[in-house]
Amino acid sequence: MTVLNLGALQVNKGTQCVVEPLSLSLDKGESITILGETGSGKSLFAKAILGDLPAGFRSEGAILLNGRRIDNLNCNQRQSLWGKHIAVLPQEPMLALSPLMKVGEQVNEVFRWVVGLNKQTALNNTHKTLANLSLEQAAVKYPVEISGGMAQRSAFACAQAAGGELLIADEPTKGLDKQSKQQVIDALQEHKQRHALITITHDLDVARALGGKVYVLLKGRWVACNKTFDEWENDHSDDYSQSLIRSSRYWERSVANCDSEVLLELNKLEVGYGGKSLFKPLSFSIRQGEVVGFAGPSGCGKSTLADVLLGLKRPQSGEVRSYVAFGSAERLKLYQDPPQSFASSVSLRKQLNDVCQLHSIEPWQIDRLADELKISPEVLERSAEHVSGGELQRVAILRVLLLKPKLLVADEPTTRLDPHIARDTLNLIINSAKSVGCALVLISHNEDELQAYCHKVVRFNNQGEEEQSEVTLQQAFVSLG
Repeated sequence: MTVLNLGALQVNKGTQCVVEPLSLSLDKGESITILGETGSGKSLFAKAILGDLPAGFRSEGAILLNGRRIDNLNCNQRQSLWGKHIAVLPQEPMLALSPLMKVGEQVNEVFRWVVGLNKQTALNNTHKTLANLSLEQAAVKYPVEISGGMAQRSAFACAQAAGGELLIADEPTKGLDKQSKQQVIDALQEHKQRHALITITHDLDVARALGGKVYVLLKGRWVACNKTFDEWENDHSDDYSQSLIRSSRYWERSVANCDSEVLLELNKLEVGYGGKSLFKPLSFSIRQGEVVGFAGPSGCGKSTLADVLLGLKRPQSGEVRSYVAFGSAERLKLYQDPPQSFASSVSLRKQLNDVCQLHSIEPWQIDRLADELKISPEVLERSAEHVSGGELQRVAILRVLLLKPKLLVADEPTTRLDPHIARDTLNLIINSAKSVGCALVLISHNEDELQAYCHKVVRFNNQGEEEQSEVTLQQAFVSLG
């Protein structure tokens, strides 16, 4: 049974074609994965299928869902298909979840009112869905009370609960630890077996695990179409695809010894949430120009500890001793979900200019950094809601680098970026931090990133046990509960 037919579907902005035409057929039990660099048009293509393109964009071509032509329906008719027939997991989970409802209530609402189950069956299905994604504790919490990784899985639970014949998952595993990522992959595969699946991702491991056909989009042009992952991986005629594969595999270690002055010292520090201690007393130091990694599963306390270092939260016990005076904007954080840190109705350039004016920074620095981060000038003229997640993440990085902080916490800074740009961007963050003696705390689930860039890594687990690891880089890794 054919679920989706596309006939020369393309996306235009005014008279310009921004995603070239593509025709494909997707049957029940099949999936496709769309790869490509940030800003290439992947999410726009998905929005064209959904009928949710931003203002100024329009689609051309035929879209048939279960044999029914839907591209000629009006806005209300298209929206009536959402959830029950076309389910969507958007790129930004915090924008998909209601801040006023607990997670369990939101999943239950889908089963109760979209699917139409009775009260008890909806409740049973909610418990089962959350348990499959290890979200039992998140069920009774509001989105603001859970980690970014938990929010990502919660949004996925809501998206797949309605059982739509077609699921479009936009970066479904970004910011997730290995176990959580596998849970989402398993859930996607289960949906694929029963329905049809389109996945947009930068993670080649996800593309390989899901099977199906691979499509690659580069600056609005389809450079690879309708290939199995193995066929695509072994097709050396496509230079861009091969460069993606190489970038995802090889990480060259670039850490030198760091013997600079101590910036912060943690002494028997305990951090808690909701009255519960997240780990045993912890002691270590952070030096100027040093890169310290935080690793561990979602919800284990990485971001909470980082907030203590930034002075945003108080520890339960112990102390953080500072050996330098921090002025305004000298302790900063790159947030995991950049849309929450930008005004939605003001151009990005205006917001960056305001930062320059407030902190007496020469405005020409904006364009210099934009060029280094591969941000086109046209992107800066848009508002935050009119750029891709990866483009917005790079603008957030630009804003931080303008301020030259003494301590920077980067919370999953490259999860929205393709392997090429991720590596270049992380190199720029680290080199810029090093040039001004800024200490960097890198929160990441990417083990290759941590081993390539960090002087030491603080490792968290959920067992409440503490041990000294035998693994060493420039300094011993620290493993903690």
